[in-house]
Amino acid sequence: MDDAAERARAYLAGHRVMTLATSGPEGVWAAAVFYVNDGWQLYFLSAGHTRHARNMAASPRVAATIQEDYADWVEIKGIQLEGTVRLLEGGARAFAIVHYAQKFPFVRRPEATIETALARVNWYCLTPDKLYLVDNSRGFGQRDEIDLAK
Repeated sequence: MDDAAERARAYLAGHRVMTLATSGPEGVWAAAVFYVNDGWQLYFLSAGHTRHARNMAASPRVAATIQEDYADWVEIKGIQLEGTVRLLEGGARAFAIVHYAQKFPFVRRPEATIETALARVNWYCLTPDKLYLVDNSRGFGQRDEIDLAK
């Protein structure tokens, strides 16, 4: 039996970069960020002075995509989602950092520049309320809406 939710979870776990679309006082913006997921929750970091961080502070509703750079339409697979971002503090921030470091070991390097940078950045959690799995290998334009309650 085919389970689109399981395929979507596997896709999230197997990829590293999402393109985050935000909107705020300066208009719409898109930025690529590394993420780690815990279930459907997507954790990422960003410096507070960036345009997308300023936009998220003004309006926490965002959209995002996760995909590879395919050469043929029939190969296209990916995730499209929309949801709400929240700034993390305390235990939630610590949780995100631990999980992020498991996926991206380079953040544990003993270089002062990385440690200093990680101490200054904001950590965020994107909670999707709509998520779609696109898979053109199953038919052109194939898109499954995922029930996030599962």
